[in-house]
Amino acid sequence: MIPLKNDVAREHFPSVTLAIVVANVTVFAWQLAVGPASIQVFGAIPALILRGEYLPGGLPPAFTLFTSMFLHGGLLHLGGNMLFLWIFGGNVEDRLGHLGYLVFYLLCGLLAGTAQVFAAPLSRVPMVGASGAIAAVLGAYFLLFPTSRVYTLVFLLFFVRAMYLPAVLFLGIWFLLQLVSLPEGASGGVAFAAHVGGFLAGLLLVWLFAGRGPRRRMAW
Repeated sequence: MIPLKNDVAREHFPSVTLAIVVANVTVFAWQLAVGPASIQVFGAIPALILRGEYLPGGLPPAFTLFTSMFLHGGLLHLGGNMLFLWIFGGNVEDRLGHLGYLVFYLLCGLLAGTAQVFAAPLSRVPMVGASGAIAAVLGAYFLLFPTSRVYTLVFLLFFVRAMYLPAVLFLGIWFLLQLVSLPEGASGGVAFAAHVGGFLAGLLLVWLFAGRGPRRRMAW
């Protein structure tokens, strides 16, 4: 399933969401210029983080939990993450406010990365990507806009159809797929534990930042 848009009208321009997208795209362009060394140095490597080995320049390894949130393993990885962030992030930003949303995004991203570190403590595979923080945005959206719908491209065998799905169904299926894939990510491949941890962090922390009950407007 590929989300295309949701039916919740934004009240304000999602400036922070746009800034995060621009930051990720800019860092990816830098990655292409630097090469694989960028991931080896600034990706989060669970084994090094837990052992406390310092990075070149004396930076603590936990610092990579932050830097890894802006790195990506390829164009499809980047594009998929930014698509989800753009579709769901603006509405969450509306509800949390610009500053609150930024703090929420970064904090949950760090918690998501920490979840992956403890899920694969021996892994020396660098963890990169914004998906943990974006998973928290999805968790927040799940609670804040439970009656909304997501216009989704659905692939059924050889058939492709675009349709509106309830957000709770779309996000519920997404979360279940991450849960059943947890054993696959235990070796440090795809960071499914970061996805699960980020989603749960979003569910638990969103009300600390929202400050008011959910509301919904239709975008026609």
